[in-house]
Amino acid sequence: MKENAVITIISITIIVLNMMMIIVLDIKNAIMVATMAEVTMVTMAEIMAVMAEVTAATTAVITVATMAEVTAAVMAVTTAVITVVVKDVAAVGAGCFNLINN
Repeated sequence: MKENAVITIISITIIVLNMMMIIVLDIKNAIMVATMAEVTMVTMAEIMAVMAEVTAATTAVITVATMAEVTAAVMAVTTAVITVVVKDVAAVGAGCFNLINN
């Protein structure tokens, strides 16, 4: 009879220990899932911030370079046109001066 009671106590102890082990594993899994979700969220937020910063910097550089290039091209064309017009006006003026003086 005594042996049966000891076996029963040992069996109950093993069952309780197994249940405690299952509870501990469930808690560990819940913590791991929460930690992974937090790490993923923080990592994604940092990646998005870096991407926004890189996009802004790239856009600024491209905009400045493009504006400088467009300004240089417009200035070159404008200077060339003004030079031609001034030469034509000077030639017409010289021709008129020659006509008047002859």
